Amino acid sequence: MNQSVTYTFTTVENCDICNSSTKNDKVLGKRLNQSQGKNPKSKIGIAVTVLKCKNCGLLYSNPLPIPANIQDHYNISIENYWPEDYTKTNPTYFNYEIAKLKTLMKIDVGMKSLDIGAGVGKSMIALKKVGFDAFGIEASESFYNAAIDKMKIDANQLLKSKIEDAEYPENTFDFITFGAVLEHLYSPSNSINKAVKWLKPGGIIHIEVPSSNWLIARFVNLYFRLRGTDYVSNLSPMHAPYHLYEFNLKSFKEHAQQNNYEIALHEYYVCETFLPKFLDFFLKPIMKWTNTGMQLAIWIRKKQN
Repeated sequence: MNQSVTYTFTTVENCDICNSSTKNDKVLGKRLNQSQGKNPKSKIGIAVTVLKCKNCGLLYSNPLPIPANIQDHYNISIENYWPEDYTKTNPTYFNYEIAKLKTLMKIDVGMKSLDIGAGVGKSMIALKKVGFDAFGIEASESFYNAAIDKMKIDANQLLKSKIEDAEYPENTFDFITFGAVLEHLYSPSNSINKAVKWLKPGGIIHIEVPSSNWLIARFVNLYFRLRGTDYVSNLSPMHAPYHLYEFNLKSFKEHAQQNNYEIALHEYYVCETFLPKFLDFFLKPIMKWTNTGMQLAIWIRKKQN
Protein backbone atom coordinates (compact mmCIF):
# COMPACT_ATOMS: atom_id res chain seq x y z
CA MET A 1 0.00 0.00 0.00
CA ASN A 2 1.09 3.58 -0.63
CA GLN A 3 -0.13 4.91 2.68
CA SER A 4 -0.70 3.86 6.27
CA VAL A 5 -4.38 3.35 7.06
CA THR A 6 -5.92 2.34 10.38
CA TYR A 7 -8.89 -0.03 10.10
CA THR A 8 -11.63 -1.39 12.30
CA PHE A 9 -12.54 -4.90 11.19
CA THR A 10 -16.25 -5.56 11.72
CA THR A 11 -17.75 -9.04 11.60
CA VAL A 12 -20.69 -9.24 9.18
CA GLU A 13 -23.49 -11.31 10.71
CA ASN A 14 -26.28 -10.49 8.26
CA CYS A 15 -26.28 -9.72 4.53
CA ASP A 16 -26.52 -5.97 4.08
CA ILE A 17 -29.00 -6.30 1.20
CA CYS A 18 -31.38 -9.14 2.12
CA ASN A 19 -30.61 -9.35 5.87
CA SER A 20 -30.19 -13.14 5.80
CA SER A 21 -27.68 -14.73 8.19
CA THR A 22 -24.14 -15.02 6.85
CA LYS A 23 -23.50 -18.16 8.89
CA ASN A 24 -23.56 -20.55 5.93
CA ASP A 25 -22.53 -18.18 3.13
CA LYS A 26 -20.11 -19.53 0.55
CA VAL A 27 -16.42 -18.64 0.97
CA LEU A 28 -14.96 -17.68 -2.43
CA GLY A 29 -11.41 -16.89 -1.32
CA LYS A 30 -9.20 -14.11 -0.02
CA ARG A 31 -8.39 -10.58 -1.24
CA LEU A 32 -5.15 -8.76 -0.45
CA ASN A 33 -4.85 -5.10 0.52
CA GLN A 34 -2.92 -4.40 -2.70
CA SER A 35 -2.95 -5.31 -6.36
CA GLN A 36 -2.53 -9.08 -6.44
CA GLY A 37 -0.86 -9.50 -9.82
CA LYS A 38 -0.34 -12.95 -11.30
CA ASN A 39 0.98 -14.56 -8.11
CA PRO A 40 -0.63 -13.16 -4.95
CA LYS A 41 0.85 -16.01 -2.91
CA SER A 42 4.26 -14.34 -3.25
CA LYS A 43 3.08 -10.99 -1.84
CA ILE A 44 3.09 -9.75 1.75
CA GLY A 45 -0.04 -8.05 3.05
CA ILE A 46 -3.33 -8.27 4.89
CA ALA A 47 -6.13 -10.33 3.36
CA VAL A 48 -9.86 -10.45 4.02
CA THR A 49 -12.20 -13.27 3.09
CA VAL A 50 -14.69 -12.77 0.23
CA LEU A 51 -18.08 -14.48 0.60
CA LYS A 52 -21.25 -14.87 -1.43
CA CYS A 53 -24.66 -14.52 0.20
CA LYS A 54 -26.50 -17.83 -0.11
CA ASN A 55 -29.84 -16.03 -0.48
CA CYS A 56 -29.34 -13.03 -2.78
CA GLY A 57 -25.85 -13.59 -4.22
CA LEU A 58 -24.28 -10.39 -2.89
CA LEU A 59 -20.46 -10.58 -2.74
CA TYR A 60 -18.86 -8.96 0.31
CA SER A 61 -15.83 -9.25 2.59
CA ASN A 62 -16.03 -10.65 6.08
CA PRO A 63 -14.74 -9.07 8.21
CA LEU A 64 -15.56 -5.69 6.68
CA PRO A 65 -12.57 -3.29 6.90
CA ILE A 66 -13.62 0.26 7.81
CA PRO A 67 -10.97 3.03 7.77
CA ALA A 68 -10.71 5.38 10.72
CA ASN A 69 -11.10 8.29 8.29
CA ILE A 70 -12.93 8.01 4.96
CA GLN A 71 -10.44 10.48 3.46
CA ASP A 72 -7.76 7.78 3.86
CA HIS A 73 -9.46 6.08 0.93
CA TYR A 74 -10.88 8.86 -1.20
CA ASN A 75 -8.90 12.03 -0.63
CA ILE A 76 -6.51 11.22 -3.47
CA SER A 77 -5.54 13.53 -6.29
CA ILE A 78 -7.66 13.58 -9.41
CA GLU A 79 -4.55 12.89 -11.46
CA ASN A 80 -3.93 9.62 -9.61
CA TYR A 81 -7.53 8.41 -9.99
CA TRP A 82 -8.65 9.57 -13.45
CA PRO A 83 -7.01 10.26 -16.84
CA GLU A 84 -5.38 13.67 -17.31
CA ASP A 85 -8.27 15.08 -19.36
CA TYR A 86 -11.02 13.94 -16.98
CA THR A 87 -11.87 17.45 -15.79
CA LYS A 88 -12.52 18.65 -19.33
CA THR A 89 -16.17 19.08 -20.29
CA ASN A 90 -17.51 16.20 -22.39
CA PRO A 91 -20.71 17.07 -24.32
CA THR A 92 -21.81 13.42 -24.51
CA TYR A 93 -21.16 12.56 -20.85
CA PHE A 94 -24.19 10.89 -19.18
CA ASN A 95 -26.22 11.21 -22.41
CA TYR A 96 -26.96 7.48 -22.56
CA GLU A 97 -28.32 7.49 -19.02
CA ILE A 98 -30.45 10.57 -19.70
CA ALA A 99 -31.87 8.89 -22.81
CA LYS A 100 -32.81 5.85 -20.71
CA LEU A 101 -34.32 8.10 -18.05
CA LYS A 102 -36.56 9.71 -20.67
CA THR A 103 -38.09 6.28 -21.39
CA LEU A 104 -39.06 6.02 -17.72
CA MET A 105 -40.25 9.54 -16.91
CA LYS A 106 -41.00 12.87 -18.53
CA ILE A 107 -38.32 15.46 -17.77
CA ASP A 108 -39.69 18.93 -17.10
CA VAL A 109 -37.60 22.05 -16.57
CA GLY A 110 -37.13 22.75 -12.87
CA MET A 111 -37.22 19.14 -11.72
CA LYS A 112 -34.62 18.40 -9.06
CA SER A 113 -31.86 15.81 -9.43
CA LEU A 114 -29.25 14.54 -6.98
CA ASP A 115 -25.94 12.91 -7.91
CA ILE A 116 -24.67 10.87 -4.96
CA GLY A 117 -20.92 10.55 -5.34
CA ALA A 118 -20.83 13.45 -7.77
CA GLY A 119 -17.06 13.32 -8.34
CA VAL A 120 -16.05 16.44 -10.25
CA GLY A 121 -19.67 17.20 -11.19
CA LYS A 122 -19.83 15.98 -14.79
CA SER A 123 -23.23 14.31 -14.38
CA MET A 124 -24.55 17.42 -12.63
CA ILE A 125 -23.54 19.48 -15.66
CA ALA A 126 -25.28 17.04 -18.04
CA LEU A 127 -28.46 16.97 -15.96
CA LYS A 128 -28.54 20.75 -15.75
CA LYS A 129 -28.36 20.96 -19.54
CA VAL A 130 -31.60 18.99 -19.92
CA GLY A 131 -33.48 21.13 -17.40
CA PHE A 132 -32.82 19.70 -13.95
CA ASP A 133 -32.01 21.83 -10.95
CA ALA A 134 -28.95 19.67 -10.30
CA PHE A 135 -27.58 18.94 -6.82
CA GLY A 136 -24.79 16.63 -5.71
CA ILE A 137 -23.02 14.99 -2.76
CA GLU A 138 -19.27 14.29 -2.77
CA ALA A 139 -17.30 12.82 0.13
CA SER A 140 -13.78 13.23 -1.29
CA GLU A 141 -12.27 16.60 -0.47
CA SER A 142 -10.02 16.54 -3.56
CA PHE A 143 -12.90 15.67 -5.91
CA TYR A 144 -15.14 18.28 -4.29
CA ASN A 145 -12.50 20.98 -4.74
CA ALA A 146 -11.94 19.99 -8.36
CA ALA A 147 -15.69 20.22 -9.02
CA ILE A 148 -15.81 23.76 -7.62
CA ASP A 149 -12.49 25.06 -8.96
CA LYS A 150 -12.12 23.29 -12.31
CA MET A 151 -15.65 22.39 -13.38
CA LYS A 152 -17.23 25.57 -11.91
CA ILE A 153 -19.96 23.70 -10.05
CA ASP A 154 -22.02 26.00 -7.81
CA ALA A 155 -20.86 25.35 -4.23
CA ASN A 156 -24.44 25.86 -3.06
CA GLN A 157 -25.51 22.86 -5.16
CA LEU A 158 -22.74 20.45 -4.12
CA LEU A 159 -22.56 19.14 -0.55
CA LYS A 160 -19.20 17.92 0.78
CA SER A 161 -20.36 14.96 2.83
CA LYS A 162 -20.81 11.23 3.04
CA ILE A 163 -24.33 10.10 2.21
CA GLU A 164 -24.51 8.71 5.74
CA ASP A 165 -24.21 12.27 7.11
CA ALA A 166 -26.24 14.09 4.45
CA GLU A 167 -29.78 15.28 5.09
CA TYR A 168 -32.51 16.44 2.70
CA PRO A 169 -36.27 16.72 3.22
CA GLU A 170 -38.34 13.72 2.18
CA ASN A 171 -39.87 13.79 -1.32
CA THR A 172 -37.42 16.42 -2.61
CA PHE A 173 -35.91 14.96 -5.79
CA ASP A 174 -37.37 13.68 -9.04
CA PHE A 175 -34.22 11.78 -10.04
CA ILE A 176 -31.26 10.44 -8.07
CA THR A 177 -28.17 8.72 -9.45
CA PHE A 178 -25.61 6.43 -7.78
CA GLY A 179 -23.21 6.01 -10.71
CA ALA A 180 -20.34 3.68 -9.63
CA VAL A 181 -20.87 4.61 -5.96
CA LEU A 182 -22.88 1.96 -4.12
CA GLU A 183 -20.04 -0.57 -4.13
CA HIS A 184 -17.93 1.87 -2.06
CA LEU A 185 -20.51 2.39 0.70
CA TYR A 186 -20.45 0.42 3.94
CA SER A 187 -24.20 -0.13 3.95
CA PRO A 188 -25.68 -0.06 0.44
CA SER A 189 -29.07 -1.00 1.88
CA ASN A 190 -29.23 1.99 4.22
CA SER A 191 -27.98 4.32 1.47
CA ILE A 192 -30.64 3.15 -1.01
CA ASN A 193 -33.37 3.51 1.61
CA LYS A 194 -32.17 6.99 2.51
CA ALA A 195 -32.21 8.02 -1.16
CA VAL A 196 -35.69 6.56 -1.62
CA LYS A 197 -36.94 8.78 1.22
CA TRP A 198 -35.47 11.83 -0.54
CA LEU A 199 -37.15 10.81 -3.81
CA LYS A 200 -40.64 11.93 -4.79
CA PRO A 201 -43.27 9.19 -5.26
CA GLY A 202 -42.93 7.90 -8.82
CA GLY A 203 -39.38 9.26 -9.04
CA ILE A 204 -36.45 7.29 -10.46
CA ILE A 205 -33.10 6.23 -9.00
CA HIS A 206 -30.28 5.11 -11.31
CA ILE A 207 -27.69 2.71 -9.84
CA GLU A 208 -24.62 1.34 -11.60
CA VAL A 209 -22.53 -1.27 -9.77
CA PRO A 210 -20.00 -4.05 -10.44
CA SER A 211 -21.71 -7.29 -11.41
CA SER A 212 -20.95 -10.40 -9.35
CA ASN A 213 -21.40 -12.45 -12.55
CA TRP A 214 -18.55 -10.86 -14.52
CA LEU A 215 -17.09 -13.50 -16.82
CA ILE A 216 -13.51 -12.23 -16.62
CA ALA A 217 -13.46 -12.50 -12.82
CA ARG A 218 -14.41 -16.16 -13.17
CA PHE A 219 -11.47 -16.74 -15.52
CA VAL A 220 -9.05 -14.98 -13.18
CA ASN A 221 -10.33 -16.92 -10.18
CA LEU A 222 -9.87 -20.18 -12.11
CA TYR A 223 -6.31 -19.12 -12.94
CA PHE A 224 -5.60 -18.53 -9.24
CA ARG A 225 -7.02 -21.96 -8.40
CA LEU A 226 -4.81 -23.63 -11.01
CA ARG A 227 -1.84 -21.92 -9.37
CA GLY A 228 -2.76 -23.56 -6.09
CA THR A 229 -3.95 -20.42 -4.26
CA ASP A 230 -7.23 -19.51 -2.58
CA TYR A 231 -7.16 -15.87 -3.74
CA VAL A 232 -9.92 -14.27 -5.83
CA SER A 233 -10.13 -11.17 -8.00
CA ASN A 234 -13.50 -10.02 -6.62
CA LEU A 235 -13.67 -6.80 -4.59
CA SER A 236 -10.84 -4.58 -3.37
CA PRO A 237 -11.81 -3.54 0.18
CA MET A 238 -8.39 -2.18 1.20
CA HIS A 239 -6.90 -0.79 -2.01
CA ALA A 240 -8.07 1.40 -4.85
CA PRO A 241 -10.73 1.47 -6.16
CA TYR A 242 -11.99 0.24 -2.72
CA HIS A 243 -14.90 -1.93 -3.86
CA LEU A 244 -16.68 -3.47 -0.87
CA TYR A 245 -19.49 -5.26 -2.72
CA GLU A 246 -20.48 -6.84 -6.02
CA PHE A 247 -24.16 -7.17 -6.90
CA ASN A 248 -26.54 -9.10 -9.09
CA LEU A 249 -30.15 -8.63 -10.12
CA LYS A 250 -31.45 -10.89 -7.36
CA SER A 251 -29.80 -8.66 -4.75
CA PHE A 252 -31.99 -5.76 -5.85
CA LYS A 253 -35.13 -7.89 -6.29
CA GLU A 254 -34.76 -9.10 -2.70
CA HIS A 255 -34.16 -5.56 -1.43
CA ALA A 256 -37.10 -4.13 -3.41
CA GLN A 257 -39.49 -6.64 -1.78
CA GLN A 258 -38.52 -5.35 1.65
CA ASN A 259 -38.54 -1.64 0.79
CA ASN A 260 -40.60 1.03 -0.91
CA TYR A 261 -39.54 0.69 -4.55
CA GLU A 262 -39.78 -1.45 -7.67
CA ILE A 263 -37.29 -2.27 -10.41
CA ALA A 264 -38.23 -0.38 -13.56
CA LEU A 265 -35.33 -1.47 -15.80
CA HIS A 266 -32.02 -3.29 -15.65
CA GLU A 267 -29.10 -3.69 -18.05
CA TYR A 268 -25.69 -5.36 -18.12
CA TYR A 269 -22.75 -3.45 -19.62
CA VAL A 270 -19.88 -5.40 -21.17
CA CYS A 271 -17.19 -2.72 -20.58
CA GLU A 272 -13.53 -3.77 -20.70
CA THR A 273 -11.98 -7.23 -20.38
CA PHE A 274 -8.48 -6.05 -19.35
CA LEU A 275 -7.13 -9.00 -21.31
CA PRO A 276 -5.12 -9.00 -24.56
CA LYS A 277 -7.15 -7.18 -27.20
CA PHE A 278 -7.40 -10.13 -29.59
CA LEU A 279 -9.49 -11.96 -26.97
CA ASP A 280 -12.10 -9.17 -26.97
CA PHE A 281 -13.36 -10.36 -30.35
CA PHE A 282 -14.58 -13.57 -28.71
CA LEU A 283 -15.23 -12.55 -25.12
CA LYS A 284 -17.24 -9.36 -25.53
CA PRO A 285 -20.02 -10.99 -27.59
CA ILE A 286 -20.18 -13.86 -25.10
CA MET A 287 -20.55 -11.42 -22.20
CA LYS A 288 -23.27 -9.55 -24.07
CA TRP A 289 -25.24 -12.73 -24.89
CA THR A 290 -24.92 -14.21 -21.40
CA ASN A 291 -25.35 -11.05 -19.27
CA THR A 292 -21.89 -11.55 -17.76
CA GLY A 293 -20.48 -8.09 -18.42
CA MET A 294 -18.59 -6.08 -15.82
CA GLN A 295 -21.32 -3.62 -14.80
CA LEU A 296 -24.97 -3.89 -13.80
CA ALA A 297 -27.30 -0.90 -14.16
CA ILE A 298 -30.54 -0.84 -12.18
CA TRP A 299 -33.29 1.75 -12.52
CA ILE A 300 -35.71 1.77 -9.59
CA ARG A 301 -38.97 3.65 -9.12
CA LYS A 302 -40.36 4.80 -5.78
CA LYS A 303 -43.84 3.40 -5.24
CA GLN A 304 -46.74 5.80 -5.20
CA ASN A 305 -48.21 6.27 -1.73
